Amino acid sequence: MSPAPSIHGDVAAGFGPVADAFRRNFTAHGEIGAAVAVYAGDQPLVDLWAGHRDRAREVAWERDTLVPVFSSSKGMSAFTLAVAVSRGLLDYEAPVATYWPEFGAHGKERITVRQLIDHQAGLSGLDRVVKLNELADRDALARILAAQKPAWTPGTRHGYHALTLGLYQGELLRRVDPAGRSLGRFFAEEIADKVEADLFIGLPASEPMERIAVLSATKGLDILRYELADVPLRIGAEVYAKRGYSYAALTNPRPGAPARATRREFLEVEWPGMNGVGNARALARVYGAAAGRTGALPIGDEVLDLLAAAETAAIPDDDLVLHTKSRYHLGFRKSRGSFRFGSDKRAYGTTGLGGSFGFADPATGLGFGYSMNRLGMAILDDVRSRNLREAVIRCATR
Repeated sequence: MSPAPSIHGDVAAGFGPVADAFRRNFTAHGEIGAAVAVYAGDQPLVDLWAGHRDRAREVAWERDTLVPVFSSSKGMSAFTLAVAVSRGLLDYEAPVATYWPEFGAHGKERITVRQLIDHQAGLSGLDRVVKLNELADRDALARILAAQKPAWTPGTRHGYHALTLGLYQGELLRRVDPAGRSLGRFFAEEIADKVEADLFIGLPASEPMERIAVLSATKGLDILRYELADVPLRIGAEVYAKRGYSYAALTNPRPGAPARATRREFLEVEWPGMNGVGNARALARVYGAAAGRTGALPIGDEVLDLLAAAETAAIPDDDLVLHTKSRYHLGFRKSRGSFRFGSDKRAYGTTGLGGSFGFADPATGLGFGYSMNRLGMAILDDVRSRNLREAVIRCATR
């Protein structure tokens, strides 16, 4: 057991068990630095942080500490498209080629917006190697994306578009937004600013790197202590062999080692759904605004109803990339199988590499956010996140 750190922040009456679970993550599950937040609409119920933002455990994690949240930012990208749908700029059921004609090349003319954002398009990998610095040339990138051939028949299976989904979402949004904004700018102006969420897709030059926690990979004996049950052996084998859907989906574009993500040349690039940097409070504020229908987000009630609806795609549960059972719905994950979250099937959210997580629980009106700097190995259900969200739901529904 590790010593318990000082826990900072506030917890509303009745949510003390969340603070207990947060403390146990440090004493029993190898947490270095982390934050957890829960909002009921726009009201904070839990806002806690503790530990350190560096590997040497010398620099304290503070209230406004930021950290890369990787695919937890996919939910933020999904919300940007929900705004566009609410404004009549997009239709989830329309072909992507309606808005982006070049996308229809190589048999993609019938792929709908819903199929694209629900990881069914077969575009989880790119044939052309794309480097990090090439992502800034949106016109050239759009040509690469449009020219890609699907890896499977679209709409028949799903496989996590880990690195590519946000790129496709960004170009689609740029095509339909009357101002032609990038997804990162759209998110900042239409969502983050509205709810005062401290989360960026493309780190502004004005944000100092000193605010951002350094990530730590789990290595050596710590794998045995904390992660052995979660090691993704099949994915690792495909990546090592340089073949299969996992290899194609997880190695191009090439972001570099995840533990090195705390560097400006990576975070300053707008890579939607991949390199968002923020904190638990920001995730909880956005999801809380959606779940509690505060009116702060420019998303209509009909679209919020759609986000909370059950996923109904008639395709197998097996994810071709992650080799697990999962379901996606309008750009979000849904509670399914062994990976369950929220108080009922209406809950929706996205997880991030290493363990971060944010979700909306429409049944209770709660938004949840968790961020940390020790990178766990679980594909979906990191034990630290699970401990926290289960405590939240117990407190909210007892």
